[in-house]
Amino acid sequence: TTDNGPEFAAHKDITKYLGVPVYFADTYSSWQKRTVENTNKLIRQYIPKKDSFDQYTDKRIMSIQKKLNERPREKLNFSTPKCEFFKNVL
Repeated sequence: TTDNGPEFAAHKDITKYLGVPVYFADTYSSWQKRTVENTNKLIRQYIPKKDSFDQYTDKRIMSIQKKLNERPREKLNFSTPKCEFFKNVL
């Protein structure tokens, strides 16, 4: 589920390439995209909302990404996104 922003203008290409549907949340309906909102909250533990991503190095962003992908999630029965990716995709 995504926002209605221009970054998803190519949603049909994404759907075709990945073979999965893309869903759009209604305007002002953040509850329709809980995973996105939760992920944003987790990112904000490392990068405050007032900060620009431009002030972070690629190395720092990759470090944050690694931490989040190796963090157990209740929704995944306390498995990690990284583990589930390798179990289900590869």
